[in-house]
Amino acid sequence: MTPEQMHPLAKLAKETVETYVRNRKLPQTRELTPEMKERAGVFVSLKKHGQLRGCIGTFEPTTANVAQEIISNAVSSATRDPRFMPITPPELPDLTYSVDVLTKPVPVNSVKELDPRKYGVIVESGGRRGLLLPDLEGVDTVEHQIQICRQKAGIYPDEPVKLYKFEVKRYR
Repeated sequence: MTPEQMHPLAKLAKETVETYVRNRKLPQTRELTPEMKERAGVFVSLKKHGQLRGCIGTFEPTTANVAQEIISNAVSSATRDPRFMPITPPELPDLTYSVDVLTKPVPVNSVKELDPRKYGVIVESGGRRGLLLPDLEGVDTVEHQIQICRQKAGIYPDEPVKLYKFEVKRYR
C-alpha cells in the first residue's frame, strides 16, 4: 500500500514510527481530521512481512484526542512491546500499519453476546484486565478469545471474570 492509499490515521502511525525510530522525535503537529479530534481508545498494530511486530493500545482514551492516542501508542508499539525487540531503521520499509479505534466497552452478561469477528473482548478479574481485538487471524471462537485474554492478564481459567465487548473501526 502506498502512502497515498493509506488512511490518514494509519499514515499518522507510520509517520510517528518512522520519525521516532530514525530521530527519537515525534512528528510535527498537523491539522487534525474529524476522526483525529474524537476521544477513544486506540490500538496501533505493526506487521513485518505479515507477522505481528508490535501492538500496543489503550482500552479507553488517555489523551486529549485520537491523534495523540495514535502517536503515543505508535511509539510504544515500535519500542515498548515486551514481546519484541524495538524496531530498527532498516526494518521501516518492511512494516505495515493498522490503527483500531475502539468504541466504549459495554458489559456482557453471556458469552452468547460475543462474536470474535465483530467484537473485541475485555476480560477482567480484580485489577487485572486482558483485551483482544476482533477479527484476528486464527481466533475463530469466543472461547479462544477469552482464553487469550485470560493469559494476557494472568487470570487463571477457573477464576470468575467480568466480560466486556467493544467494536473497532480498523484503518489501514
